[in-house]
Amino acid sequence: MPTTAAQTAEQIRSLIRDELPALTALRHDLHRRPELMFEERRTAARVSAELTNLGIAHKTGLAPGPGVAPGDGTGVLGHLEATAPGRRPAVALRADMDALPIEEATGKPYASATPGVMHACGHDGHTAILIGAARVLSKLETRPNPVTFVFQPAEEGGGGGGLLCDQGALLGSSGGGLGTPVGRIYGLHGWPEIPLGSIATKPGPLLAATDDFVVRIRGTQGHAAYPHLATDQIVCAASVIQTLQTISSRAASPLDAVVCTVGSIHGGSANNVIPAEVELVGTVRSLTPETRRMARSRFMAIVEQTSSAHGCRAEIAYTQGYPVTSNDPAEAERVLSLAREVVGADHVQVVSEPSMGGEDFSYYGAHVPACFYLLGLRPPGAGPTPQLHQPEFDFNDEALGLGVEMMVRLALS
Repeated sequence: MPTTAAQTAEQIRSLIRDELPALTALRHDLHRRPELMFEERRTAARVSAELTNLGIAHKTGLAPGPGVAPGDGTGVLGHLEATAPGRRPAVALRADMDALPIEEATGKPYASATPGVMHACGHDGHTAILIGAARVLSKLETRPNPVTFVFQPAEEGGGGGGLLCDQGALLGSSGGGLGTPVGRIYGLHGWPEIPLGSIATKPGPLLAATDDFVVRIRGTQGHAAYPHLATDQIVCAASVIQTLQTISSRAASPLDAVVCTVGSIHGGSANNVIPAEVELVGTVRSLTPETRRMARSRFMAIVEQTSSAHGCRAEIAYTQGYPVTSNDPAEAERVLSLAREVVGADHVQVVSEPSMGGEDFSYYGAHVPACFYLLGLRPPGAGPTPQLHQPEFDFNDEALGLGVEMMVRLALS
């Protein structure tokens, strides 16, 4: 007799229950040994060993960072063939592996053993979930779709996803990847604001485009008591910072979203010296290509012309970062519909507004239909919960099982 959907669901959950202790231990091991972007060598080796043990074909050494020789990167790509006959597009599942330069303050027994580096964004959990999905899928007798597992480096600013796309990771064996070309891709992110046991996403823009800037305002240094004999780069910088806020308040529609944040200011060395230079470092976030172009144009005009008005000159390094993470509407509906089957409609949220955070999962969506979704981490009855990129944050082990089930079910859908 053919296996029913209910029987398959119960088999998947049984396999996940069997794997959870080992996956939790794996997550703790990854957490204890975090690695920064493009340095994920131990993590990549652990992933490769797991895929080898499962008999899953894979490639290593992908997505080398700046100055790294081709073939010596830390990206890992795995591929599991379908059990059904015929050649179908692969379903890709993605996890990011890198940590952040933050000193951990969780006090957990498996806290980071690397000073100044920690998994403050939950990538240890994402990697453990994808290993779990690989374990479960490899044990199923029926897999209608080939599955490509994407373990990528350098999500935290290095654009590892874009590098893998450039290497042909989605194109199958003939284009630089493995197996059949990818037809659709899914990624998840643990989210501390969403209750444990819940799934959330939305069609269209979910996360913002992320552009970065460094501005150096230069002029004539002088004595603080004689400002008329110098140009005041401090006053100029203050005016620039304030005027940049008009990008969101006056240049963009009140119904649009754009953020310009100066996160770092450096200038001066004494109370009685007007410095020759002030440096501003920050980010611009937007949700549409049109607003992104407008924000850059207004940024350049404000910085250059405000500096000129103060008798200073500005040097601007404006770097285009990750694109908007925009979910394919059909794939977003697939995730939401499947999540309702897995956890019930009461635990599924259609996100009302995009976040101004960024994600390099956006690069995959430029090549194939994609959906990025959020996995709830907040324990029941919890008070204030540490947020992403905070030193007290830790991925919730209780969310691993649901993360694995969602990935497995999407691969089979």
